[in-house]
Amino acid sequence: MKKKNVREVALDILLQIEKNQAYSNLLLNQSIKREKINEKDVGLLTEIVYGTIQRKNTIDYYLSQFVKVDLKKLDVWVLVLLRLSLYQIIYLDRVPERAVVHEAVELAKKKGHKGISAMVNGTLRSLLRQGIPSLDDIQDPLKKWSVAYSHPAWLVKRWNKQFGEEKTKRICEINCTPPAVTARVNKMMAKNIEEVIEGLASEGVICEKGELSDDSIKIIKGTLPNTKVYKEGWLTIQDESSMLVARALDPKPSTRVLDSCAAPGGKTTHIGERMNDEGEIFALDLHEHKVKLIDEQASRLKLSIIHTKATDSRKASEIFEKESFDSILVDAPCTGLGVIRRKPDIKWQKQEKDIEKITTIQKDILWSVAPLLKTGGTIVYSTCTIDALENEQVVKSFLSEHSNFHLDQTLKERLPKKLEGLCNEGMLQILPSDFNSDGFFIASMKKK
Repeated sequence: MKKKNVREVALDILLQIEKNQAYSNLLLNQSIKREKINEKDVGLLTEIVYGTIQRKNTIDYYLSQFVKVDLKKLDVWVLVLLRLSLYQIIYLDRVPERAVVHEAVELAKKKGHKGISAMVNGTLRSLLRQGIPSLDDIQDPLKKWSVAYSHPAWLVKRWNKQFGEEKTKRICEINCTPPAVTARVNKMMAKNIEEVIEGLASEGVICEKGELSDDSIKIIKGTLPNTKVYKEGWLTIQDESSMLVARALDPKPSTRVLDSCAAPGGKTTHIGERMNDEGEIFALDLHEHKVKLIDEQASRLKLSIIHTKATDSRKASEIFEKESFDSILVDAPCTGLGVIRRKPDIKWQKQEKDIEKITTIQKDILWSVAPLLKTGGTIVYSTCTIDALENEQVVKSFLSEHSNFHLDQTLKERLPKKLEGLCNEGMLQILPSDFNSDGFFIASMKKK
């Protein structure tokens, strides 16, 4: 059987995402392995898949000006084929336009019939002749941003209410750009960051110091997982915003810590490193296969104090005694609206009602684990979303019902100086546009 080329694999992946709401990152990794994609083609495949999802609203607006029928009436595979072809024509400089049209027509012939391939050919050639349509006909500024920066209209309106026009526009803009790959240096093993940068350079990976977290590096060229430095546990791939959570918790060696929603283990292992592998960390997650990921990370990083368990953290009080932990992390399940750059499918799969639904789970977890904290202990609540309902409102609701807890005003002392202005009475909200990192929320609370 003839091997599929990059665009055919991209079409298959995008179709599964469109039909089954599959996760783009998982599908992409599976497809690269299954189809044995050449290393030099992996970058192009990744860019076509993520870029097409990321720019879907904009691309559909342009297509609607050239396709004679309502886009919803097209066969899904035809619409997806047109989208990924248009993405390459508009956004990728290094792919010749003629090659894109030729590939699209060949794929249309293979999957459909002559009529469909003629329609695909005609649509793409019309766009090349006439150029990209203007967005000036869209009068409503919020609708215009929704199209120009490819975000659902409901989300743009919601952010505009919470953050105002300027911040909303900046969030939407940066969400359409590829995120940086950053990694956390394991300070138990490395004397300093320079040592790790030099070690990676000798393996052909070029990196520099991170911008936000003092134990981070940013990858400029190359990939980490195949390096000896990574395999031997000197590094963990993690966003810089996410690295702030363990610093906020500030766990001390020889203490007892609960990480109630721990998989895949990035924050758990960071806590272990900051404790110098002395004490006890109990890491919980709902799914057995995700708990295995924590165990794998702990083993690679040579951490022995992490004990994992597959369980619902809302039932943690059935496993542990009251007031038995010095500190607790609730890195709660959330809508993920702060990591749209990494997981662009999120913005199309989530609905406004999902935000209210998830807050019920967030509250249940936080309320359930709070009694397990010792007097004087710290509980950190964090999410990778930027919505106030999932963040500040959950914390305020918790404090209103738990008079024995208060916001920890010293949080800003544990975080990088450049975050001081964003720390508000023990709470921190980072937007994706603030430091070119993930959108993240962190709140620190003390038990009186």
